[in-house]
Amino acid sequence: MDVIPAIDLLDGRCVRLHQGDYNQVTTFSDDPVQQAVEWQRQGARRLHLVDLDGARQGLPVNDDAVRAITAALSIPVQLGGGVRTVERAEQLLTLGLDRVILGTLAVEDPALVCALAARHPGRIVVGIDAREGRVATRGWLEDSALEATALAQRFASSGVAALITTDIATDGTLAGPNLAFLRAMLDASPLPVIASGGVGSLSDLLSLLSLAPLGLEGVIVGRALYDGRVELVEALQAIGPERWQDPGPLPVA
Repeated sequence: MDVIPAIDLLDGRCVRLHQGDYNQVTTFSDDPVQQAVEWQRQGARRLHLVDLDGARQGLPVNDDAVRAITAALSIPVQLGGGVRTVERAEQLLTLGLDRVILGTLAVEDPALVCALAARHPGRIVVGIDAREGRVATRGWLEDSALEATALAQRFASSGVAALITTDIATDGTLAGPNLAFLRAMLDASPLPVIASGGVGSLSDLLSLLSLAPLGLEGVIVGRALYDGRVELVEALQAIGPERWQDPGPLPVA
């Protein structure tokens, strides 16, 4: 199981939202490229980007930052947020991204997502963000009647690379992941699942290890890393020691 640092982009800055609320924004860095390089230096094997402007507006506001991040890193980078057309997904893949995450489009036109996954094997991921078990779309601003588990089942044999699942109620809260929700999502589909939301401590990460044999491939961590509640090097050692590489001396504050 992998630990994947997250960088949420808003107006070119590295931020975090509380439960997806754009009125509750905390800025952690004005230089997301520098932050991305630091996560790689500390041993990250993959980076997760969220284009919050894209999710809210459906516009490519942060493409320059995305291009700069992928150019600066040697590890794979994935991105979600506002990817609502095939053209936009394919445009993002030209920016150096390893994977593109589709959420709203997966609800509104699943056949199109399957076709895109067939055209780009291993590079298309479905993001399933749930509020009280039902899928939220368009930057979590709209709620659908679709059960998250039903959407997971829909893509079970689709050819997409993985599912990223977020329980919105836990996102940015540091209150711990929703293990029952994750287990239900793992039961619903044979696809690898990446968890997102709620991790606030090393013990939270360790609690997810029981789900790894069921197909939990990794966990995305954001606020807990920026707050210092979780140290990336320590987390990588604890969760996947065989994958950890010593990044060298850390800077002295």
